[in-house]
Amino acid sequence: MAARTSPLAWLSLVIFTLSMFMSCSHGSSDNRKVYIVYMGSLPKGKVSTTSLHTSMLHEVLPGNTVGSDVLLYSYHRSFNGFAAKLTKDEAAKLRGKDGVVSVFLSQRKQLHTSRSWDFMGFNRKVKRSVIESDIIVGMLDTGIWPESQSFNDTGFGPIPRKWRGTCQSSTNFTCNNKIIGARYYRANGDYSPYDYRSPRDSEGHGTHTSSTAAGGLVSKASLYGLAKGTARGGVPSARIAVYKICWYDGCYDEDILAAFDDAIADGVDIISLSVGSIFWSDYFDDTIAIGAFHSMKNGILTSNSAGNSGPSPSSITNFSPWSLSVAASTIDRKFVTKVKLGNGVTYEGTSINTFDLKGKMYPFIAGAAAPNTSQGYTSEDSRYCGPGTLDETLVKGKIVFCDYDSNADGPVEAGAIGAVFQSGRHKDYAFAYGLPLSNLNLDDGRIVFDYVNTTENPTATIFKTNVEDNQFAPFVVSFSSRGPNPVTADILKPDLTAPGVDILAAWSEALPLTETEEDTRVVSYNIISGTSMSCPHATGAAAYVKSFHPTWSPAAIKSALMTTAFPMSSENNIEAEFAYGAGHINPALAARPGLIYDAGEIDYVKFLCGQGYSPKQIKLITESNTKCSEVMNEAVWDLNYPSFALSTTPGDSVTRVFHRTVTNVGSPVSTYKAVVNAPPGLIIQVQPSVLSFKSLGQKQSFTVTIGAQLGNSMVSGSLIWDDGVHQVRSPVVAYASLLE
Repeated sequence: MAARTSPLAWLSLVIFTLSMFMSCSHGSSDNRKVYIVYMGSLPKGKVSTTSLHTSMLHEVLPGNTVGSDVLLYSYHRSFNGFAAKLTKDEAAKLRGKDGVVSVFLSQRKQLHTSRSWDFMGFNRKVKRSVIESDIIVGMLDTGIWPESQSFNDTGFGPIPRKWRGTCQSSTNFTCNNKIIGARYYRANGDYSPYDYRSPRDSEGHGTHTSSTAAGGLVSKASLYGLAKGTARGGVPSARIAVYKICWYDGCYDEDILAAFDDAIADGVDIISLSVGSIFWSDYFDDTIAIGAFHSMKNGILTSNSAGNSGPSPSSITNFSPWSLSVAASTIDRKFVTKVKLGNGVTYEGTSINTFDLKGKMYPFIAGAAAPNTSQGYTSEDSRYCGPGTLDETLVKGKIVFCDYDSNADGPVEAGAIGAVFQSGRHKDYAFAYGLPLSNLNLDDGRIVFDYVNTTENPTATIFKTNVEDNQFAPFVVSFSSRGPNPVTADILKPDLTAPGVDILAAWSEALPLTETEEDTRVVSYNIISGTSMSCPHATGAAAYVKSFHPTWSPAAIKSALMTTAFPMSSENNIEAEFAYGAGHINPALAARPGLIYDAGEIDYVKFLCGQGYSPKQIKLITESNTKCSEVMNEAVWDLNYPSFALSTTPGDSVTRVFHRTVTNVGSPVSTYKAVVNAPPGLIIQVQPSVLSFKSLGQKQSFTVTIGAQLGNSMVSGSLIWDDGVHQVRSPVVAYASLLE
């Protein structure tokens, strides 16, 4: 099989070059590029939005010609807008028209993958809702591999009556009573030889996320014996609706928004989207935030991956307050690949190595000692083992030592039997490669380097990967994008964290395990990492809560997930809440939160008014006569959010008053007392400090006054409402912001 893009490449952790994403808009030779024209909510009454969009284009296009090659999508099922190929001047003209909220270039976004559910105490015997099979999870991703056992519909009843979607079946794709709907989107019509022109998954990513969120129980699942166990999703009885938005070259904004438009109208209950930009945008210049807003208006929670650009501060790209932003953390296992040298000493590295050399010792050579001089390479090139830099006659049949961790194409191309990499990169996640390989840290790598260069006839072997306990779990992995929120500093993001490291789940059988040309391994289950993997864990947990509380709002479900999360410590994550938000997700407890911080469209409108959005924008976004008055102009600290954040410039003190309202969903008659955890430098005062309830659904309001003296860092504590049965916990974070 010809070399192709590896699904691992989608992680973008460190192997992507920035330039790949700088050229993210796409267009044609006549300087036309794809723009998104967002027009807010659907107009009231019988209005043909498609005709409206065409008319608007007629007014700005020369010759007034509007064909399908210009108008790519007309969004008209759930919100109002369109995607079109425009010049910069034409886009500017549309931006100034009445009825337009925003006009922005379409970008190419990237994809951000058994044991993980058990690790959270969410075992197979957990209590299930009788209506779980009526829950529909909308997966916006690379499609799905429908033949996977994770999507077997044996025992499933008829499709829920509320479903209004469709299945774009073809000669190579059909739906069933588990996968009840499937669509695909590709406005530019550009398909690679590896793509399926159907909802079928040719990348693996969408199959992995779908099975993590809602896959059925599959016993004895593993990757060549690694991580063997029962693979399952968070809601195994739920239905899946597939929206294929991502292809060999990424995920384009116009397709993403079209999928949101359909998913909302189709009747999904939860939307899961493990996709994001490498650069953040304002809320209504971002298709994911726009889609999530209209999902929220229709009672649908959107679960988003935080991103894979960590651990840099403010690297999070999905952070709208009406969506759930999910970081990625480890579970209590790690993959260790040992290297044994000819002197009998063994070193531990990381990788997912399914090859078994049977302990046989092979000749060991340093890449620097085998430059491909015939092509002009020197040892300074070959030490990194890049493609074409190694001399095949010197490397073939040997294990090669490399000074950098790459995708191993160079050693494979030169005929190496295995490779040992050394680098200073984080080793808290693992990859599979096209040959036996282990990644060593710099300390061990230096010793092995000395051995291979000073020993006569050095030898080595690489063992198959072992699974070992990770005693430090959970901690947020290095690649997981961090806060603070780059747009609204005083809304804490991410919201929480979930398992996203070395996750076993279903996989597409359309591609080999790695991108290596000679790799012929085709698997039905794979182990990968990313906030792409943590997001569907949160999606599954949200769907679980929804199955017990079908009338709860998206904000109520998010509140339940956040306030019941396991607290985490800054000992393993110095960024603290900017790494893990409210803590580690606890699905079993989330269905019984006791109290919830609820919010609806009007609350977010007040928030937007306070953020400086114009009355015109608010009217279009909401399709109402709501105006930003003094009453409506709400400070960010008064959005009824389940966490508390405040910022100021370095070296200053800060005090803010937060207004909150909680709704009783626990015991009808109950009394909650405020428990404050505040370290030195942080003051938290709650008034009143006792809340008494006499019925379910009763609301009680309170204020929290938070003060902090800050240097150049952050300080955090918590507020817990405790009735002796429920502990409703919210993080409190004060920090010095350079964005002030």
